Amino acid sequence: MRKILALIFAMQLAVCSFAQLRVKYLLTENKIDPISIDAVNPRFSWQLDAAERRDVMQTAYELRVISAKDKHSVWKTGKVTSGQSMYVSYGGTPLVSGQKYNWQVRVWDNTGKASDWSEPASWQMGLLNAADWKAKWITPGFAEDSVNRPSPLFRKEFSLAKKIRSATAYITAHGLYEAQINGQRVGDAFLTPGWTSYNKRLQYQAYDVSNLIKQGKNAVGAELGSGWYRGHFGYNPKPNLYGKDIALLFQLEVTYTDGTTETIVSDDSWKSSTGPVRFAEIYYGATIDDRMQQRNWSTANFDDKNWFGVSVKDFSKDVLVATYNEPVKKHETFKPVKIFKTPKGEQVIDFGQNLVGWVQMKVKGHAGDTIKISHAEVIDKAGNFYTENLRTARSQDIYILNGDGEETFEPQFTWQGFRFIKVEGYPGDLKPDNFTAITLYSDMKTAGTFSCSNALLNQLQHNIQWGQKGNFLDVPTDCPQRDERLGWTGDAQVFSRTASFNMNVHNFFTKWLKDVAADQYASGSVPFVVPDVLRGGGENGGSTGWSDVSTIIPWNMYLAYGDKQILENQYSSMRAWVKYMQDKSKDDLWNTGFHFGDWLFYSVNDDNSGNSAITSKYLIAQCFYAYSTQLVINAAKVLGNKEDEANYTALLAKIKSAYLKEYVTPNGLISSDTQTAYVLALEFDMLPDNLRQQAAERLVNNIQRYSNHLTTGFLGTPYLCHVLSRFGHADVAYKLLLQDTYPSWLYPVKMGATTVWERWDGIRTDGTFEAASMNSYNHYAYGAIGDWMYRVVAGIDTKEDAPGYKEIVIKPVIGGNLQSASADYETNYGKVSSHWKIDGGNLSLDVEIPANTTATVYIPANNGSNVLESGKAITTMPQLKAGEPVNGYVTVNVGSGIYHFSVAK
Repeated sequence: MRKILALIFAMQLAVCSFAQLRVKYLLTENKIDPISIDAVNPRFSWQLDAAERRDVMQTAYELRVISAKDKHSVWKTGKVTSGQSMYVSYGGTPLVSGQKYNWQVRVWDNTGKASDWSEPASWQMGLLNAADWKAKWITPGFAEDSVNRPSPLFRKEFSLAKKIRSATAYITAHGLYEAQINGQRVGDAFLTPGWTSYNKRLQYQAYDVSNLIKQGKNAVGAELGSGWYRGHFGYNPKPNLYGKDIALLFQLEVTYTDGTTETIVSDDSWKSSTGPVRFAEIYYGATIDDRMQQRNWSTANFDDKNWFGVSVKDFSKDVLVATYNEPVKKHETFKPVKIFKTPKGEQVIDFGQNLVGWVQMKVKGHAGDTIKISHAEVIDKAGNFYTENLRTARSQDIYILNGDGEETFEPQFTWQGFRFIKVEGYPGDLKPDNFTAITLYSDMKTAGTFSCSNALLNQLQHNIQWGQKGNFLDVPTDCPQRDERLGWTGDAQVFSRTASFNMNVHNFFTKWLKDVAADQYASGSVPFVVPDVLRGGGENGGSTGWSDVSTIIPWNMYLAYGDKQILENQYSSMRAWVKYMQDKSKDDLWNTGFHFGDWLFYSVNDDNSGNSAITSKYLIAQCFYAYSTQLVINAAKVLGNKEDEANYTALLAKIKSAYLKEYVTPNGLISSDTQTAYVLALEFDMLPDNLRQQAAERLVNNIQRYSNHLTTGFLGTPYLCHVLSRFGHADVAYKLLLQDTYPSWLYPVKMGATTVWERWDGIRTDGTFEAASMNSYNHYAYGAIGDWMYRVVAGIDTKEDAPGYKEIVIKPVIGGNLQSASADYETNYGKVSSHWKIDGGNLSLDVEIPANTTATVYIPANNGSNVLESGKAITTMPQLKAGEPVNGYVTVNVGSGIYHFSVAK
């Protein structure tokens, strides 16, 4: 009887264990239920949820896809023996423009058991061809004010005769748009259609508006702003970078319950006018006159007899593409932490965080009352409101009241970077309840978190994250406050790996890299900024470390997400950039042209003793020439291009030989005896094996000469600590990380920074500022140290030959007197965690590995017999495959699950 009960219990346990396996988080082209996909063969991804079961792997899957329109099957894979759960390409009958499809998946695990079918996911195809656009481009039918350019309003009334099943609105603009249907806002995105290389790629958005329209009378409206398209932008801001016009393209596809359809489009039947937005520019802010409000202008039966018609234009539709990345949306809000009067008598509000977005204000007053809100990042040494570093950016919103009770204002078609606001003309006292700072950034999902026992490092991590949020606003901008806000390529490439840990930037960079390729010159040169509004450099202006964005970010995204398509998309661009360097080289040495060099390196005024850390720009160029060539070799290998792999391997050998001949003595002294010179030489493997360790010693000696301070600029900083820990000097890396006097990562933290600064000493020790001509307090480039914190301090990494965290590495490097460090990261497969803690000399390491992956865990210990997992000696657990101790680590190979390792003192 006892045996029978035991058998029943075991069977119940097995059933319970099996029931825990399910499929979740279904994605189509890396999005949840998207409604505008223009990939003709979309790719599907999913995660396995095995609860706390260990060693769960997928061994097979089955997909099925049906048309939402008529419920018929368009693709069934049958059971496919494969562990692939990412980027499975559609292989059914051709997909139809604008149609919706549903899909499900089930999987088999390595015990042979199948999961249930997943909950259905869906996607909707975009408009795949220019001919699918029945709408016409329309512009205002009145003569615009050519100075202030008030935002035009467009509207149209229409009637729907039948009961509605579904409706999709497709919208884009020359400029920025916000749309309404029957008085309600369409979607929750801002600054649409986003910023691309407009003349080559203009995104449109699709919205499910089924709940906004009704049988009978309806009205649609859209308000436009100049935005990046024709607003004042770039250095010495100029208007009309892409065109002088402002235009709308709108198409509403309605499906009735009886299966018939109707299309409402922008055409010559629309009307136009202006409203309360009298002025709106990205750098300068917005002027909103609430007396000019046209109430209910986007509803049916509105009296538009005084409105003008519209002009129909034959603008291109061939450049239209679906939206790849997440739209800009509102996120966190902040209330005032302090309201005060400056020595100059200004009324100032402090929100406590340097952020990007705008302020929403509530106010009661009289018609015509005018309130001005100015924005600033810092207060000067005397305690006054400081805007000089904004340069020509006025960054001021002006509101004019209509006097009708309490009014709520926030700007449109602009944004600001700020922590403080100055308020002028407000009737009555400033009260916290009447002001709210609202953040804006691309709606990327948070991916990683990091914390440790050092409060300053935790604030540094906070600053890194907020620098990314504020500057990942549709494109990776350098800064969000002054008259710049451009997609600087150098800043983006140095930060890209860090960015991929903090947030899911897969779609964000996929979209932007398409513009990198679109704006790349025929010579292969890549502009300084993308989209290329500066025409920076031109055909012969490729700057090392900036143009290398074309090779570095595709590779970093491939490592982070395992998406081979990124390399396929960018491969021609990668090769073209290397070809450019090859063409500019003589005897394989690239020592010509303009270069930014190690931008903002440590320098000393009146430098009589030679303490400034000047690194030859051409030496740097040769190193990045080699690195980009190596990345093309890597990409060729992934893509199976053996011929390119061989050719570029031969080229790389010549590049490194030329470097050694030109810049390195036989004893290993590099001609620029700087931290950056040694860091790049070691990070990019420019030196033969026999010279590498001595080079690392020279680097350490250099750091010691500067009293354990870094001297690197934009190009050397991202790799500095990685090189030190790689060559056995993690203790020195920790000294640099924890250094809190200038120049260091923690100096701005101790000075009260809440984001990463552009300069190491944006605020000097005496409270004065660096030159206002270039001194941003929200500039993420130096935040690239985050990558070392995540991959080395916490120890979460992926193997290069199994990217996207299919095969995970957990290898924390303990030091710096830290007592603990924790990181969690949402990979494509699920959450991976590494939490270590030292308590009384005993070490604990808690690890979580997602299903359908494996990991190699490096446990800091010199003796495997001292290592326990959940209280059991790992030497008694053959499933962990513990290795012999090497270099202070015991390795174990694990499958998915949660593990608790401990090492006794």
